Amino acid sequence: MSIYLILISLVYSGFMSCKSPRTTTPEAPDPIAVTDTIKNASFDTAYLMGRFDPATHPDFTMIPPKYRDEEVRYLRKDVLASFIAMHEAAARDGINLRIRSATRNFDNQKRIWENKWTGKTILEDQTNAARDIPDPADRARKILEYSSMPGTSRHHWGTDIDLNAFTNEFFENGEGLKIYTWLFAHAREYGFCQPYTQKGTDRITGYNEEKWHWSWMPVSERLTELARTELKNEMIGGFLGYEAATRIDVVKNYVLGISPSCLHKK
Repeated sequence: MSIYLILISLVYSGFMSCKSPRTTTPEAPDPIAVTDTIKNASFDTAYLMGRFDPATHPDFTMIPPKYRDEEVRYLRKDVLASFIAMHEAAARDGINLRIRSATRNFDNQKRIWENKWTGKTILEDQTNAARDIPDPADRARKILEYSSMPGTSRHHWGTDIDLNAFTNEFFENGEGLKIYTWLFAHAREYGFCQPYTQKGTDRITGYNEEKWHWSWMPVSERLTELARTELKNEMIGGFLGYEAATRIDVVKNYVLGISPSCLHKK
């Protein structure tokens, strides 16, 4: 059994020792057999592309308020269990981890994307994409510096979380630097990796660096492989600007453009 699954089992053992197996509280995921959930989980391209509602999906649960900001958010139950273990370990070291974004399904990502595509949302560098970038492929590439096309986001999967802040600058000084230093040293012990590291020889394509974005590998590795073998640019559609997906090869250059640290090393 991997260290990730052992840790999850320990987390659930702690939950179970404090309450009846049939009792559910806002402080913990349902007391299910998480290791069996991972082993038996079945994924298809509809799941991969976020074509489901996490509020009703049996593998998902609401994140308790203790671990997130004020917005109601959802994660896979196995991912939340591992995050709780990491959260408590960080707290013992004086580090407060707070989830700022979690699962976003297709419709949620579509809203974010189309707001940027139409200029309703101004981009991070104050660019109005609709006004300033007429070519669809160039406009898509600009938005893709930090935001995914609907159907291609790792946030669809319920495995990825954004922590504490949405700027790299926050994590380069003061409290943010302490948080990032702790995550860099310890997140992998709980199954988490940083998919969007600084670009270089080991990651030449994909989104810009995101020090806030962390992915739970026991499931996200499986979904990355599913994307590699089953997801095609021609499958991506249903939103403004989708035609650019094929021109820029969004699957190869963005979905698969992640840090090698988030891929299994044999």
